[in-house]
Amino acid sequence: MRGLRKPARISEQRLSTSTPVPEKQAQSSEPMRRAVTAGTIGNFVEQFDFGIYGYLAPVMAPVFFPSQNPVVGVLSTYAILAIGTIIRPLGGMILGRWGDRFGRRSVLLWTIALMGLCTALIGVLPTYEQVGMLAPLLLLLMRMIQALISGGEYVGAIAFVVEWAQPKRRAYYTSFVSISVFVGILGGAGTSALTAVVFDDAALQSYGWRIPFLLALPLSLIGLWVRNRVGETPEFVKATADGADVVKAPLTEAFKSQWREMLVFCGASITLAIVSYTWVTYLPEFLSSNVGLSRAEALGSNAISVAVIIPLLPLAGALSDRIGRRPMLITGYLAALVLVPVAFWVAQMGTFTAAVIAQLIYVIPEFFLTGIVTVCVAEMFATKTRFSAGGVAYNSSFALFSGITPFVSALLVSTFGTIYAVWGYLAIAAVISLVVVIKWMEESYRLDLTTGKPMVQQ
Repeated sequence: MRGLRKPARISEQRLSTSTPVPEKQAQSSEPMRRAVTAGTIGNFVEQFDFGIYGYLAPVMAPVFFPSQNPVVGVLSTYAILAIGTIIRPLGGMILGRWGDRFGRRSVLLWTIALMGLCTALIGVLPTYEQVGMLAPLLLLLMRMIQALISGGEYVGAIAFVVEWAQPKRRAYYTSFVSISVFVGILGGAGTSALTAVVFDDAALQSYGWRIPFLLALPLSLIGLWVRNRVGETPEFVKATADGADVVKAPLTEAFKSQWREMLVFCGASITLAIVSYTWVTYLPEFLSSNVGLSRAEALGSNAISVAVIIPLLPLAGALSDRIGRRPMLITGYLAALVLVPVAFWVAQMGTFTAAVIAQLIYVIPEFFLTGIVTVCVAEMFATKTRFSAGGVAYNSSFALFSGITPFVSALLVSTFGTIYAVWGYLAIAAVISLVVVIKWMEESYRLDLTTGKPMVQQ
């Protein structure tokens, strides 16, 4: 890859953007706004893609698989999502190593360009009727490439924003990375719902589903332009002596010195993975297939709940910057245990209003978990190996639990005949996360990113 040959490129890239001195950059609001925008826009494109894929999976199933058994087709479409997600840790390893050796910025430029291209290519893939089994294989290939890319995109964006942020406002600024995820999901939900309204069933299955995927290409080009205007993070520049003092084998070093933190993060984050992907990917399908809502109503109710959480996330970040990460996480796990079955009970009332209320209940555990897990993936690891360690830890937990959650949820409901089986799956994860955080997780909201020691009070 051009631009990833040697650490000296970092200095060239930073100077080429006419960025001020790093110490001053971190205190200036304009560079901070640019950094947040650059960090979040790639996640928007990524989640827009995952959102439309999840929402349109029932429509795409007969396009890429034999249509004799609709349930098998939907499960197969979700399975491709799960298989692609399972290889995300590999992407985290590869891109994390590059990010720790050559800087965050250059990696993030590549990820947004490739993500947009692969998403657009899904929109032009041939159907099962046209090329047989080659169709699902091509779909799987695109999803696997996207999974490798996303393995570095999200963690790289988190590191990018955290390393630009003022020390006592890290969760607040990082909340905008989480917001970009939900805005992307909302964009995918809104686009999917609009597509379902504009096209009748025949047109939607014939060509209408392709349009949302094609929209990702111009979005990624805009993101590439935005990211190209921002320099390397002040924290990385300082910790590596402007790229001259990088760890030569950051992945090896991460496994040697930070394996405990990586395991703790995995245990702390699995509940969020299941809660989020049950909410935004599986629940709309359940409302449509099992409760009796139209697809437009199911997607629309989900979009409303996603829109509600977006302005709440900065409040959660600001609260965590005051009281810490552990109290927020513990509250979130308890909320998931208690409130998710209530949400399922309300959802089965079978009305649009009930669907909205049910999904608003999901917002409560999301409020306490989403942004806090996000900032922890940066704070728990040292700067010189943050991209590698965070990439492996985050993608391992989310690969195992987020990608398979829609598939597991559909399988559980099909096997046991009740959505409360999904809550049982979630409850096991919530208990594990609760024990891990209480027993092994250290508080990180007052730690200096460079030294790993408590910040000096000013």
